[in-house]
Amino acid sequence: MTRDEAPDWDFKDRDIAILCELAEDPQLSSRELTSVLKEDYDIDVSHVTVSESIRRMRDEGVFREAIIPNEEYYIFALFEFKFNTEHFAESWYDAMEHIRQDKHTLFFFLSDGEYQWKTVMMFRDRQQVSKWIHDCYKEYGDVIANIRNSAVHNVLKFRTDPRIYEDLGEAHGER
Repeated sequence: MTRDEAPDWDFKDRDIAILCELAEDPQLSSRELTSVLKEDYDIDVSHVTVSESIRRMRDEGVFREAIIPNEEYYIFALFEFKFNTEHFAESWYDAMEHIRQDKHTLFFFLSDGEYQWKTVMMFRDRQQVSKWIHDCYKEYGDVIANIRNSAVHNVLKFRTDPRIYEDLGEAHGER
């Protein structure tokens, strides 16, 4: 399975409970999860089954694991990219790959509207932000007409809320 394919997964209540609990505490062992499943969800399975479920969901791409540094170490910035359509056809791919592969890029996505590429990026200081923008224009200014930059201050939530996984059961007719 490639990263671009949606996972084909038939969610069981157990899977949803595991995802909820791992979102709450990613460090839970399979033995600890087994206890939580029994106590909080009345799901009785072995720690081997829990471990296997986690491995299979990870392998199928149901969830991704990432190491995210504490937000106190970096400043975050939202970058929005407006295109120069005159040179877009010959240069867009290289510019997109450069942004996607850049070490500062935490999250890169496409959107509609005038600014169609957007990234959340991490930098150690404001000088790095300025230098990155300067270098990007220097290298890809033929395809990027404008970069709108917003500083992200006071990150107030930086985690997946475990309740989001409850929607998976509702979407598949469970619960």
